[in-house]
Amino acid sequence: MALSGRHRATLEAIFAEPVQANIPWREVEALFLACGAELSEGKGSRVRVALNGVRAVFHRPHPRKETDKGAVKSARRFLIEAEITL
Repeated sequence: MALSGRHRATLEAIFAEPVQANIPWREVEALFLACGAELSEGKGSRVRVALNGVRAVFHRPHPRKETDKGAVKSARRFLIEAEITL
């Protein structure tokens, strides 16, 4: 899988230590799509994501557009389970 520079930067931000907050959620979704994930809308702010046989449900942050540390940890765990790492 060849990721663009922007997607690679998002992936590095997700796996950075200490855990970062303030990653724009739309960039996280763009990374999922670039990795081959399927996204579907759920109720409210929910987004269902399926990648490499792994499924997860995320909540889009609101009213802010950036993630918090908990969402970044969840995204990291999802990517690891889907075998997407640095």
